[in-house]
Amino acid sequence: MKKSIFLLGLILVFAGQLSAQPKMEKLPIDPKVKYGKLDNGLTYYIRHNELPKERAEFFIAQNVGSILEEDNQNGLAHFLEHMAFNGSKSFPGNKLVGYLETIGVKFGQNLNAYTSWDRTVYNISDVPTTRESIVDSCLLILHDWSGALSLDEKEIDKERGVIREEMRSYGGAQWRTLEKILPQVLPGNQYAKRNIIGTADVIMNFKPQELRDYYHKWYRPDLQAVIIIGDIDPDQIESKLKTVFADIPKPVNAAERTHFQVEDNPEPLVAVVTDKEATYTRISIDYKHKPAPDEVKASSVGLMLNFFNSVISQMMNTRLNEIREKPTAPFNSAYCYQGDFANTMTEEAWSIGATVKENNTEDCLKTITREMERIKRFGFTASEYDRARTDILTRYESAFKEKDKTLNRNYASEYVNHFTKGGYIPGIETEYNMLNNIAPAIKVESINQIIKEMITDKNVVISLTGPEKEGVETPSKDQLLAWFEGAKAENIEAYQDKVSNEPLMKELPAGGSVKSESKDEKFGTVNYTLSNGVKVVIKPTTFKDDEILMSASSPGGSSHFPESDLTNIKIYHSASTLGGLGAFSQTDLNKVLSGKNVSVQPTMTLTHEGFSGNAAPKDFETMLQLIYLNFTAPRMDQDAYEAFISRTKSQLESQLAAPEIALVDTMNNVLNKNRDRNSRLKSEDLATANYQTIMNWRKDRYKDASDFTFVFIGNIDPVATKDLIAKYLGSLPSINRKESWKTVEAGIKTGEKKVDFEKQMLEPKATVIDVYSGTLKTDMSTRLKMNILSQILRLIYTEKVREEAGGTYGVSVGGSIADYPKGQASIQVYFQTDVPKKDELNTIILNEFKALAASGPREEDFQKTKEFMLKDQQQQLQENGYWNHIITNFYRVGYDGYTNYTQTVNAITPTDIKALANELLDQKNLIQVIMTGVK
Repeated sequence: MKKSIFLLGLILVFAGQLSAQPKMEKLPIDPKVKYGKLDNGLTYYIRHNELPKERAEFFIAQNVGSILEEDNQNGLAHFLEHMAFNGSKSFPGNKLVGYLETIGVKFGQNLNAYTSWDRTVYNISDVPTTRESIVDSCLLILHDWSGALSLDEKEIDKERGVIREEMRSYGGAQWRTLEKILPQVLPGNQYAKRNIIGTADVIMNFKPQELRDYYHKWYRPDLQAVIIIGDIDPDQIESKLKTVFADIPKPVNAAERTHFQVEDNPEPLVAVVTDKEATYTRISIDYKHKPAPDEVKASSVGLMLNFFNSVISQMMNTRLNEIREKPTAPFNSAYCYQGDFANTMTEEAWSIGATVKENNTEDCLKTITREMERIKRFGFTASEYDRARTDILTRYESAFKEKDKTLNRNYASEYVNHFTKGGYIPGIETEYNMLNNIAPAIKVESINQIIKEMITDKNVVISLTGPEKEGVETPSKDQLLAWFEGAKAENIEAYQDKVSNEPLMKELPAGGSVKSESKDEKFGTVNYTLSNGVKVVIKPTTFKDDEILMSASSPGGSSHFPESDLTNIKIYHSASTLGGLGAFSQTDLNKVLSGKNVSVQPTMTLTHEGFSGNAAPKDFETMLQLIYLNFTAPRMDQDAYEAFISRTKSQLESQLAAPEIALVDTMNNVLNKNRDRNSRLKSEDLATANYQTIMNWRKDRYKDASDFTFVFIGNIDPVATKDLIAKYLGSLPSINRKESWKTVEAGIKTGEKKVDFEKQMLEPKATVIDVYSGTLKTDMSTRLKMNILSQILRLIYTEKVREEAGGTYGVSVGGSIADYPKGQASIQVYFQTDVPKKDELNTIILNEFKALAASGPREEDFQKTKEFMLKDQQQQLQENGYWNHIITNFYRVGYDGYTNYTQTVNAITPTDIKALANELLDQKNLIQVIMTGVK
């Protein structure tokens, strides 16, 4: 690593940016961040930011995790995270969650935490800052998390069952594979001995004092950082912070926070793990190395190191994607990146990996080995590097333009990483200016020299995970190593970069005109009708400086595709966009769009065809050109189609090993009226697919733009863009076809039915799904009542099924009212549990819904839910995505989800929720599907 750092210094010298003696000066902390340490060692980051307005994020990051547990403590770090919501000095019992929900901070969405090997992070997000008492309370919560948890024995015992069910929920093939692979790639290392969630034996049997001992040993201010970002006064918050945390003492004779190093391996390490429920084979090659020292990561060299990593990753992934688009590709997907090795904090790696097409393991390993060897020998071409460098700098430019429009949560995440992993936070202005000064002078030869340092014969780890099933051969470790060494020894040719200098459009359209213009005061939009019938709706906003969102829709959709051709219907969306546009394949199109912040994607639903997309203001014309080409010049690519069919077939065959597939099939058969159209695509179906038919359908859906409505939201000037809109959208083909969608059988079956079936599993568990359905009105009031009812049910089930019964990690509740079939309403309840508990818990689920319908919701549940909805909507009003959804939906189906929202929510009463629950239950449509796992 020292050699690499020295090399980086030389590169900067050659770029003419540093003096002859490379500097390792630490980059300054962003002056907009109030950063410091209290006398007790607590670090803090405080920043004023107004996106969203009158909201703030409160984080506390613990620089400790499961890696510090003793063998008899395996799982206590994660258990402690749970206990932080179950009582503290200032908030006994469940008062912490209860209080926050009264101010619209929802548990699980705005209030959460996570534990990893090396850190534990808690957050209270989207907190209203309209009252000083709310801010004070959140500071008190952070204080209690830091050093004043109750850790009451009764609460601990209640939580054991919740975490045991969390273990059951996550205990599938992916988790089992991770537990088996870590000891092979990290032999004898502490990281291989800890799995974060722990073992059932420890979780169910540890003594409460053991948890308290862990807490007092590791939760201490010298290992903690408080991060507060939002619409607050930093000076006032700093003063309050010092007062609130003053009673937490500086640790005396504190235990050393050990960082466990990963050993070198001069010879390649090879690991192989199989599982009967694994759904795909994955191969990876890791080229390990030590992370840059902290002082380097925090300097300008660290910034450049991240730039090098980004451009190399992008160039390598582009090459892998080109291979993926060939019919002979041995993998379904592939990737290359620089990151932490095996989730460790003390070792990094350049990793290349792929998901393998069945029985293509040898070819896949040789292919990815060959590609790494190719860049080691020949490096990248100047044209590849120019595109990648331009793309990276474009991303920094966009971030720079949005420097005053960055979300609170983005800053919070950045500062958590700074505290726990090191690095730099000088602010985007400094990063953008430094990269723009230095990066353009860095030559591809310097990048290629770094690659030679990156890919070595030492510290290589080869790993394979995959299914254990008949017909799939699992290679031995010796075979994998032989294939790897064989590919390295091959005679490999340099990569040839095919680059087109042609413009996106050789000939520009003649253009149309704006036939009429109006304003809609309700949404604050400017509306155009063009000469070809196209309607355009524009809402200028100031939420983002570098963002324009686009959506478009026209009635029709896949309802016009023949019901007899279900395979083509199911693959239409993926297959119809494979070929690229105009003269460019999809691969070449990506190259042409290098350096542009723009995207346009066709969309298709049962009732509408359309587009979605986004662009920076400077690339708005390119967005319009892409829309024009999507209408007039969709391109077929037989090789890309055959590659798509090959990898889709492989993926469909692989997924059959997952027990969940049986649940998907059963749900479709029991639930959907049109079960054939909604059924899962199977590998044998692909034999009837027809690329030409799909492309003919696409041309038909987009041959008439006269009934399309385009919506543009963001930093867009209606006057300045008027001529461009008329030029491109006004030239779209128009035949004035009058159509809507066709009637297609859809919706949920009526009546009551229960299906309880068994499925073999390595680790049995029960999955329960209850679906209540019926027909309801589609007005705003009814939709909002449905939303409130769903959220209240979730609160009830969390209390009764998770907390009191300790029977599940969580109960998911989703309610909706569809536009097609009109008024189709449903509430779906989903949970997983231990097999013996399934009937008992589902009885609670069903009875609590009936109790709500009989007595109405509890007042506190009703008020919490209403408060969250009002707070959430005020926040969404500051986002382009919200307005894009609201306006598009209005012009698409005529539903206005904005006007009088607050008044409508405030007018809803608990009696209304009771009435809605009864209206749904009285229709007597309940479908229960229970999958019971058996050995």
